[in-house]
This record gives sequence, structure tokens and C-alpha cells, in this order.
Amino acid sequence: MPSPFPGMNPYLEDPELWPGVHGRLIVAIADFLSPQLRPKYFVAIEERIYQTTGDDRLLVGIPDVVIQNSQTAINPQMPNVAVAAPVVQPKTVTVPMPETTNERYLEVRKVGTKEVVAVIEILSPKNKRAGEGRTAYENKRQRVLGSSTHLLEIDLLRTGEPMLVFGDGTQNDYRILVSRGENRPQSDLYAFNLQNAIPSFSLPLRTGDREPLIDLQSLLTGIYDRASYDLVIDYSQEPASQLSEENRVWVNAVLREKGLR
Repeated sequence: MPSPFPGMNPYLEDPELWPGVHGRLIVAIADFLSPQLRPKYFVAIEERIYQTTGDDRLLVGIPDVVIQNSQTAINPQMPNVAVAAPVVQPKTVTVPMPETTNERYLEVRKVGTKEVVAVIEILSPKNKRAGEGRTAYENKRQRVLGSSTHLLEIDLLRTGEPMLVFGDGTQNDYRILVSRGENRPQSDLYAFNLQNAIPSFSLPLRTGDREPLIDLQSLLTGIYDRASYDLVIDYSQEPASQLSEENRVWVNAVLREKGLR
């Protein structure tokens, strides 16, 4: 059964499902572009690796017991009579453990020189909240934006803090940024909502080369079918990622029309 939604499926934003969606979409884009870019370019799947502590927060606790340096105490009512200090028993606590995170992205490279012409990023939840994940991505983003390499940044997650751009005063559910190296700081921002189909966009290449059109909606639809997400998602329940009231009413109407509620 195809996805019931005309654009992004909000149920795919579930933290349990998103890693699989992200991985499949990376591969789908690479497989779609590779035959169109031959023989001048090739597409490489790369990984960014960093360490976090759990959910990017340091688990720092405050001790419940303050232990005095002295092992005995003096009773003020009974001078010169020493009383034993209470025995402090240890308690079980949890310490932050490093967690290795691997995030995949795409690089379009020139054959022969292996020069990186374009970088394609699909944002993850850790990129959109404060912590090591966002810091690692922002550092990478600044390096790309400071070079001649094109950047395509795909944000299909409603939660979290969007990546910084100037000149966008609207509030939208999803965004796709196409930043051409030769046009910066001006870039193209495709901002759209849950009710909209995902817009298509061109892959920037070197001047004069034919630029393939990426139909992200078709690629995501194919992933939904091949992964059998219709058998995994329970549409009788609300999405794990909270909806605005407007989106909640719309989602309910769509699912009722499709006979899924």
C-alpha cells in the first residue's frame, strides 16, 4: 500500500524508523544520480563520525550526602564526649558513556581528480538539537559554505532547530537548501509544509554541465513501498513527532479518507 500522504509522511519521522529512512534515502539518491553523472562525475557515500554522551547531555549529578573530613563529631551538650559519625553507604549511580554516532552523506566528485563538486546532506535529529551532533555538522557546513563546493541540505524533520539562513521569515515544516558555490551568499530555499508534495530540485554541477533533477518525492515513495512501512506503521495512533493543531486535523482527515482510521 502506498503512503497515504501527498508529501512527507510524518510517521517516518519516528526516532525508531528515521535511521532506516535516512540510510535508504542516501542510497536511493546515490543510485538515482550515478548513471546520470557518468562519465564525468561519480557519487561517493561518506560517513561523519563523532562521539556523544547518551542523548548529547552530560549526566552530571549532585551528591545527596556531604561527607565531612572528620570521622567523629563532638556533641555540644556533652563536652569532651565523642560520638561516632553515621556510616555513609554507597549508592548506585550512572556515569555518561561515550556513544559513537555515524552519519552518512553524499559527495559528488569529478572523475580523475576526485575533486568534491557537491555535498548532499540529509539532516538527522542530532543535527537539529544542541550537542555534539549539531556542532559537528555546523563545523562541516561552515567549511563547505566557505569553499566553492555546492551544498544541498535536506531537512525532512519538523522537530528541532532549523539550520541558520538569513532572509527566511516564514515558519515551515520542512526545508531544502540548494547553495551554489558561485552564487553564495545567495542560495535557494525550498520551504514547504506537511500538506505539500516535496519539491524537486536540480543538482548543481560545474558550469556548462547538464544538471539532473532530483525528484525526492518519487524516491521517498519508492522507499516506503520497498521497506513495507505500511506494515510497520500504526495509523490509528498519533505520530511520535507531535503535530501542530492544524496538521493534526489535516492528518486525521487524510487517514479517515484512506480508511486507515
